[in-house]
Amino acid sequence: MRRTSVLLSATSAILALSTFNVASAQTISNAAQIKSGAYAVEPGHTQVGFSVLHFGFTNYFGAFSNASGTLAFNAQTPASSKLTVNIPVSSVQTTSSQLTDELKGAQWFDATKFPVATFVSTSVKITDPNNATVQGNLTLHGVTKPETLQVHFVGAGVNPMDKKYTIGFDATGTLKRSDFGIKTYVPYISDEVTLHIAGAFEKQD
Repeated sequence: MRRTSVLLSATSAILALSTFNVASAQTISNAAQIKSGAYAVEPGHTQVGFSVLHFGFTNYFGAFSNASGTLAFNAQTPASSKLTVNIPVSSVQTTSSQLTDELKGAQWFDATKFPVATFVSTSVKITDPNNATVQGNLTLHGVTKPETLQVHFVGAGVNPMDKKYTIGFDATGTLKRSDFGIKTYVPYISDEVTLHIAGAFEKQD
């Protein structure tokens, strides 16, 4: 009896996973099919990653979480779309708890004095059907500078978990942290910072 129960449970789990996979597969990968409208950043699946060259030995990675913001997407004229993203600086994380605490301090991000980093797009240039160059102003550590992101459309569709229409993008870019007044240990820890952003947005209307 116990073996039969286990087999039934396993079968039910496999069937549930099969159903989930079918639902998950109902996405589009052509940006021209994205629905126009107002979107909000979905913080649980939006990640802002960064890396620096550490003493010339390794690329050291960290990340920010709990981002918020909006995307006004226009499918007919994607170049007129607008993006604003806010990142709580105190959400920074690394694999070292000591370093994580240091990064929040005055020598680095100074999260108490400058709690939010913000990116506001100023132009969107479509480079091919699923890719775009997004220029905007990044405010970090109390300094605002123009920055450029290379953005790739990943997919869109109804999220099978919460039933919300969701679109996702990957974005990459580089910046010089000294431009924003964060100069600690330059050049031993590289001035250039590489960004890799996974952005998820949920439709609001």
